Amino acid sequence: MTVMPATVFVVDDDPGVLRALTRLLRADGLEALSFASPKAFLEQHDATTPGCVVLDIAMPGLNGLELQQALMKLGAPRPIVFLSGRGDIPTSVQAMKAGAVDFLTKPVNGKTLLAAVRKANDLDSRARQAQSEQRAVARRLATLTPREHEVLQHVIAGQLNKQIAADLGTVEKTIKVHRARVMEKMGIRSVAELVRMADQAGIPFSKSPSTG
Repeated sequence: MTVMPATVFVVDDDPGVLRALTRLLRADGLEALSFASPKAFLEQHDATTPGCVVLDIAMPGLNGLELQQALMKLGAPRPIVFLSGRGDIPTSVQAMKAGAVDFLTKPVNGKTLLAAVRKANDLDSRARQAQSEQRAVARRLATLTPREHEVLQHVIAGQLNKQIAADLGTVEKTIKVHRARVMEKMGIRSVAELVRMADQAGIPFSKSPSTG
């Protein structure tokens, strides 16, 4: 599978700052796209493109925090490095609480910005990897029959085949067959791996799973 390179989306209404930041990022070997307003950014935004946003906090119309919120509402949050010309502490606190990676004051130090961008791109990469793994687990879970789902929930709750058979009103031999099919379909060999996958998929753990 081809991995798309990370893109740094730079959003600032000051043309001079926009050019300088874009040059700095590209000189460091990064892919950078510049936008003069949050509106222009949102109109062209592709959530499937990996990367982060370097975002001015104070802009006319939609400001930086509002753009951050807009991305979250669209279900396309990105790691954001905020820039401010005023060093507004309350605003920086609000931005960080909403998930910003960093909040830097203009004129920003080049090395500091590049370090923040590298951190943001790394966070984005890890988040996308986790999402990819969750989708893969969901696809495997979708292949299980209703009975196999029940057996899975009992297995991750730590029950033995004999206990599961008693709970589901069947015999231990049948549970062994279902359990083997679950492990095969999920592509795993151990209960520990099954527990990890169930956790990724958000399957609730219970000591006494409902038998329906």
